[in-house]
Amino acid sequence: MINNRSSIILIVLAAVLVVVYSSVFVVNERQQAIVVRFGEIRDVKTEPGLYFKLPFAFMDADRVQYVEDQALRFDLDNIRVQVSGGKFYEVDAFVVYRIADPRRFRETVSGDRESAEARLRTRLDASLRRVYGLRGFEAALSDERASMMREVRTDLRADAESLGLNIEDVRIRRTDLTQEVSQQTFERMKAERLAEAELIRARGNEAGQRRRAIADRQVVEIVAEAQRDAEILRGEGEAERTGIFADAFTRDPGFFEFYRSMAAYTQAIGNPDTTVVLSPHSEFFRYFNSADGAAAPLTPAVPAAPATGD
Repeated sequence: MINNRSSIILIVLAAVLVVVYSSVFVVNERQQAIVVRFGEIRDVKTEPGLYFKLPFAFMDADRVQYVEDQALRFDLDNIRVQVSGGKFYEVDAFVVYRIADPRRFRETVSGDRESAEARLRTRLDASLRRVYGLRGFEAALSDERASMMREVRTDLRADAESLGLNIEDVRIRRTDLTQEVSQQTFERMKAERLAEAELIRARGNEAGQRRRAIADRQVVEIVAEAQRDAEILRGEGEAERTGIFADAFTRDPGFFEFYRSMAAYTQAIGNPDTTVVLSPHSEFFRYFNSADGAAAPLTPAVPAAPATGD
């Protein structure tokens, strides 16, 4: 009897524990809970804590669906967009959003994130194409990039709110040239750099020629001034030399004539290969006919005897 009573008590306690366990659910700080009863939303718990519901969810009573209460993100990669100039580019972007209205989120997409993100991706793709189509490629690389992202966020906001979502941020991660446009841009940039190099080279050659001309003119001027100064110095030296010779001649004319004759002898017969054919009684050899070195008086040459006829 006691064993039967203990068994009944244990069974009752187990049943109570099962009922209590199936009636309690916990919501943490990163979650929101949607309580669904017979397919209809009965309550939404957005604050963390311990909550109660009807037990036995398998009988389609109260069931709890958890959704995130934190910033979520999805990416959209390799979107081919056309800018105002007609060229195509590849764009990567991402969206940061939050489930702001769990009730509407449940009603529209049954609380399925993938379905909600699929709808937002379609809208994001269309918005990126529109925003880029109104601008050139340089806009995504300039200060206008921030306004482009705000414009895309504005486009997504209405659709997101209809899903119970709130768009917190939209970012463009990458804007690259497509392969064919990249090759065309590379060729254009190459041609521009070559033209710029030729222009710089032409300017350098022009500057070089101008500086060479200036240097050549300066060389001519310097050489002319040097030659002028040399001629002046040479003339002054010749004048001084002539003055010295004149002074020496006036002091001792005989010695001066002797010195001049010795210099002439040195120049004329100093080289052993030189042959001089002159009369020994000529003026040139007047100092050779005197043993003491005095100038010998000149003797006139004997005239030849006149020829007689037979």
